[in-house]
This record gives sequence, C-alpha cells and structure tokens, in this order.
Amino acid sequence: MQKFPMTAEGLAKLEEELKILRSQERPAVIRAIAEARAHGDLSENAEYHAARERQSFIEGRIAELETIIPSSEVIDISKLSGNQVRFGAKVTVLDEETEQERTYRIVGQYEADMKDGSISISSPLAKALIGKKVGDSVEVPAPGGARAYEITAVAFR
Repeated sequence: MQKFPMTAEGLAKLEEELKILRSQERPAVIRAIAEARAHGDLSENAEYHAARERQSFIEGRIAELETIIPSSEVIDISKLSGNQVRFGAKVTVLDEETEQERTYRIVGQYEADMKDGSISISSPLAKALIGKKVGDSVEVPAPGGARAYEITAVAFR
C-alpha cells in the first residue's frame, strides 16, 4: 500500500471534510433527491438531475478520502529543523528574473493549496528545492521556459 506524506494539520482537514460529507452533505442530497422525485416526471426534472450529480460527486469524494486517510503517513514537522529544504519546510525563494520573493510550504499532495502558499512535494518546484540550502539556486521547468530561483530562507515553524 502506498503511503502519502502529510502534515498533522492536513490530515485533520481531510478528516473534518469526510465528517462533514458523511454527516451533513450526504443526508442533505438524499433529502433533495426525495423532494425532487415528489415533483413527478424525472426525465424532465432538472432539480432531480442536479441532486443526482451532486450525490455522485459527494460519494466519489467520500470514497477518495476513505482511501487517502488510512494511507497517510503523518510527519511531525515540529521536530524538524536545519537549513536544508525537506518536507514541511517553509521556503522563501527569490525569482531571479523578476526579483519577486515568495514563500512556500512543502506539504503532501492532498493538502497542497496555492492560495495559502502550500505546494505539493511532488510539484516541479518542490522537487527542485528538496535537499538544497539557503543561497542555492535552482532551475525549474515551466511552460514559458525554465525559471531560476534562489533560496533565501528555510524554516520549519
């Protein structure tokens, strides 16, 4: 069985999502389907078809989470330290072309979210950063051509 690295926070979010899907979303969509059925002819009932699509999505996500959660390997990043980039590190990089600095946290693939600066350990940028230290430069393949970044900080808090 394949194990997925994950932070404790990431696992807690997935467990909470599963709980909500099972206890709130699933019963709500079942009620919506029953209500739509009561309106009569199902072949032309848009509410019924929308509810069935929503049910399909919910059941698929529940099945996905039921596979991911038991296969998660929680890595306690509070015990990590050093100046080398590893899983759980917050890495500040300087784009050598634009001189723009950005900070990313390297997390598991199922908890990555660019909106909050979390990138998957399997992303091209994270793969290039792993094992490097402050002051090192990395080149990352991108659709518009390779991008060069300099690591300016590494932290584990």
